[in-house]
Amino acid sequence: MRFVIALAAAAGCLAATCAGAQEIPVSRWGAEDEIGAANHLSPAKVQEAVKLVTTGKTYALGIPIDRGTPAFPPRNFAVTVMAPNQPEGVTFGANKMSYLDDMVTGWLGVGTQIDGLAHLGTDSTFYNRNRMKDIFDTTGVKKLGAHKIPPIVTRGVLLDVAKAKGKDRLMEGELVTVDDIKAAEKAAGVTPGKGDVVVLHTGWLSMLGEDAKRFGAGEPGIDAEGARYLAGKDVVAVGADTWGVEAVPFKGDRVWEGHQILLAQNGIYILETLDTRALIRDGVSEFLFVLGAPRYVGSIQAIINPVAIR
Repeated sequence: MRFVIALAAAAGCLAATCAGAQEIPVSRWGAEDEIGAANHLSPAKVQEAVKLVTTGKTYALGIPIDRGTPAFPPRNFAVTVMAPNQPEGVTFGANKMSYLDDMVTGWLGVGTQIDGLAHLGTDSTFYNRNRMKDIFDTTGVKKLGAHKIPPIVTRGVLLDVAKAKGKDRLMEGELVTVDDIKAAEKAAGVTPGKGDVVVLHTGWLSMLGEDAKRFGAGEPGIDAEGARYLAGKDVVAVGADTWGVEAVPFKGDRVWEGHQILLAQNGIYILETLDTRALIRDGVSEFLFVLGAPRYVGSIQAIINPVAIR
């Protein structure tokens, strides 16, 4: 199963109107709401989460990305470095100033990323019943842009679902069931709650360093039921150490249904390709989660480097 097959399946599902998918409701925060579950964030939530900081140790949850980082096709990413107007060592001013600049060409859904609420929906309808024809523009979406995501500073909960299943690493297509999530909660002694960020550790990120092609061709993860279970906890975001959070290959003809449930139906953000390894090594299950997403106006996703602080 390759990325391109998953993409074709997704296109087929959308063409078929994803028969049986639940209707997207009007947001509980009103018909004009554009930030979804981020409404659960508050100063009180920040103060609560700050109390989790006991050592001050920080963890970068983003991975380094380059031209070879696997990405859902046709996505790619490249940095090009230039020395503008400085042929043969030309300098500027009496103090001989020199400088380098860089240019990025590529997509915002590569590596560690946040899926905004305009990323995925059902039958051309997105969060809060926003229709594609009304919000789509090639220069940036007119509503639900990722630039509207507020700073996410809250309690982070890490669930080691690989350990709960008695493994170091789950395999591609392996399902993380609701029972697996509950077992990981019990083992860690934590329960995700309103406004939290919940992160699933499957061990799959270690495959990136062993076989990048295999890493990008499939992944372990949740399904629709797992998404509904987590959405029922009123979390602000669901993340994992995988590139798509859901189990791929899919078991049937329903694809990315977990994304539909989290993003479109509940306004819950999705965090992909999080590096959870250091947190797991240190036995961390709760932490202060900090993310200020890039504010590219009208963007759908963003490449991010969230920080966990313990």
